[in-house]
Amino acid sequence: MNSPLIQLLVLAGIAIFLILRLKSVLGTREGFEKPPLPKTTERSARRDFEVIEGGPDRDITDHVDEKGPQAQELAAMKRVEPAFSVTQFVQGARGAYEMIVMGFERGELDKIKPFLSEEVFETFVDVVAAREDQGLKIESEFVGVRETSLQDVDFDKDTNRAEITMRFVGELTSVVRDKDGKVIEGSPTAVKRQKDTWVFARTMGSDDPNWLLVSTDA
Repeated sequence: MNSPLIQLLVLAGIAIFLILRLKSVLGTREGFEKPPLPKTTERSARRDFEVIEGGPDRDITDHVDEKGPQAQELAAMKRVEPAFSVTQFVQGARGAYEMIVMGFERGELDKIKPFLSEEVFETFVDVVAAREDQGLKIESEFVGVRETSLQDVDFDKDTNRAEITMRFVGELTSVVRDKDGKVIEGSPTAVKRQKDTWVFARTMGSDDPNWLLVSTDA
């Protein structure tokens, strides 16, 4: 057998090996590629999805009892405004609590006025004014919110007005000084715990997304 023929056979063998090797690699499923599910599995997955879709609304049941009246009120609110999220509301109320508490403590009422009802704002103004008349000054620092819980829900289906009662347990340092700068109450280092029960209100389905603080019963 002459040399050119041997070289041809060797090249042909290498080509066949490369083709088989390439086919083997292309036929291997790795990474994020998933094999097709059997038809029975697809039907089962579809049934499971339908059960989940028709199940309890976790956005509600994560915060109140599934069988309680609060859950029914929240569900009615969502029917009026499907985009409403209870979880987002609770998170927003937690942030509003810190902002409003510190605004009141420091007498910076203009910063928190958009989040207060007229009645609450006027009450805050009277308290801050009385404080200033006595020459008192409060120095405070917010440490954090220890507890946040949704206590009650009231939804008027005729007016779509919703009221949600929240309970907060906050921690902060607070010092009250007289006009001479002398500490008459509190400590700059001692952390005190403050418990508040606040009611936020809003008309569901309205263009205004802001909830207003309408009651501050402690």
